[in-house]
Amino acid sequence: MHKTSNIPKRIFNAMWLSLSIAATLLLSSISPAQAKNNQIVSEDFKIDSSVSGIKLFMRNKHLKGQIDKVGDKTLLYVHGATYPSETAFDLPIEGVSMMDLLAQQGFNVYLVDIRGYGGSTRPEEMSVPGQNNKPIVHTEDAVADFGSAVDYILNKNKLKKINIMGWSWGTSITGMYTSTHNEKVNRLVLYAPLWLYKSDTAMPAPPTNPGDSPNGVGAYRLVSKDSAKGRWLKGVVPEQIPSLIPPGVYESWAEKTWATDPQAAASGSLRAPNGVLDDIKNYWMAGKPMYDANSIRVPTLMLHAEWDADLPSYQAQAMYAEMKSAPYKRLVELSEGTHTVMLEKNRMQFFRELNLFLSEKNPQALK
Repeated sequence: MHKTSNIPKRIFNAMWLSLSIAATLLLSSISPAQAKNNQIVSEDFKIDSSVSGIKLFMRNKHLKGQIDKVGDKTLLYVHGATYPSETAFDLPIEGVSMMDLLAQQGFNVYLVDIRGYGGSTRPEEMSVPGQNNKPIVHTEDAVADFGSAVDYILNKNKLKKINIMGWSWGTSITGMYTSTHNEKVNRLVLYAPLWLYKSDTAMPAPPTNPGDSPNGVGAYRLVSKDSAKGRWLKGVVPEQIPSLIPPGVYESWAEKTWATDPQAAASGSLRAPNGVLDDIKNYWMAGKPMYDANSIRVPTLMLHAEWDADLPSYQAQAMYAEMKSAPYKRLVELSEGTHTVMLEKNRMQFFRELNLFLSEKNPQALK
């Protein structure tokens, strides 16, 4: 496991904070001048899911004229348990998003929202009070939606396999998908992996909603902006908070995220399906993996941040140990970052590791 050392942490972070996007581009095959001159093409669209009436929102970004005929420069990203893909993966910070950075490197980049999230169709159960129905949109449903997105990309671009990436719950989606569809995956990226909780560790209680069933959580939960920021900063020492999130980033992220829910403007709360909470309780908290990590047979990168209080390091380490069939794997722990490190001061550390893994040749083949 590669881990940034605590000893040179100040020097290391200062170096990365001083790097501009132009300097980062010098590490790649595309120069800053080329990136500036090449136009990023962006397209939003919806595709059919495997369920009648459910449409899935997708976004695609790539350099104008860029074509990937193999699939090693194509990436599909999926979100976590609460928020949609586009407001994190494609949130501009200092004028450029993570999706933009990858497109500038010549990647054909896609994102998808699972049903019930972002721009995708919300199941009928989300139009009535949550206590009226049991939890909806479980991991198996999400894997089916993700598979629809993969097949769309493969068919449209006439490819046999692509790279895939998930964040948090998205790592369960992509991990489970890969375990049964290795033939369609080139490389797998797991950002903040979800795996088994320690038996003596209690899962944080989900938010209590006024409409929750007395017998348990309902179909969906309601999330406020205040609770979202509290969760983001959980476990961060007070003196680190002022410099953690770049100015205006939280406000921009919250505004764009809550705007994806048509009911949030009136209620002030974002709706999030509770199927994932049901799965965490019945599987990950019960010592039962939802899929066999040893069935993943593709190169895999795990990215984790040291201050991640949602999914601690031991989960990534335990999953890493189970992945005995991956041809090669890497676990990188980034310093001074939370579960949302992709949007924080050390996001360029995150990007550099991601870009390196997706761009490098098979290290086992290098002489």
